[in-house]
Amino acid sequence: MQRNKPRLIGLVGGIASGKSYVAEQFERLGAAVVSADAWAHEVLKLEEVKQALRDRWGASAFDERGAVDRRAVAKIVFAPPPDGPRELAFLESVTHPRIGERLRCQLAALAEQGSAEAIVLDVPLLAEGGWRALCDKIVFVDAPRELRLARALARGWTREDFERREALQESLETKRKLADVVVDSSGHGESVSAQVERFWRTLHAAPPE
Repeated sequence: MQRNKPRLIGLVGGIASGKSYVAEQFERLGAAVVSADAWAHEVLKLEEVKQALRDRWGASAFDERGAVDRRAVAKIVFAPPPDGPRELAFLESVTHPRIGERLRCQLAALAEQGSAEAIVLDVPLLAEGGWRALCDKIVFVDAPRELRLARALARGWTREDFERREALQESLETKRKLADVVVDSSGHGESVSAQVERFWRTLHAAPPE
């Protein structure tokens, strides 16, 4: 018996919009989650990546155990122009190809297994990276800017950190236009879960193309 190909759902939204929580709700319903950020953590453990960062930035990018210090790296790559953008481009040149390769391998493995009811793809640059064309549906996770800022501040960011990082991303209006459905994450968890569940039911109302 031929296995159904799992639907691929792309997640988009602004910084601190609640995409991770929405992904968790999909996972609870039977989806597999493929996260670029999770792979970014793994890629930073690779010796060839660590060596490239050490050659570029020295010991300042590492903690006392010799692991990449993500907060220290963030300060480097999200610094004001011209230094920040230049260093971010360097970091992306080292990490993005490796992250992309692992994302593609994970997606292929999940599709081959066919055990997940759907696959949720959480990739910051969904359109720019060419991932949009692979998705069956796009979900935009929405939250007011002030709420997203408050969430970022709670993570230990500054307002400047938030504004610099957001300025580097595709506009929210462009992301919203990509979407087939919008999930409002400004309310309590039960409200978000209910929205995801409603979309999940429509997703399974018809077979994948």
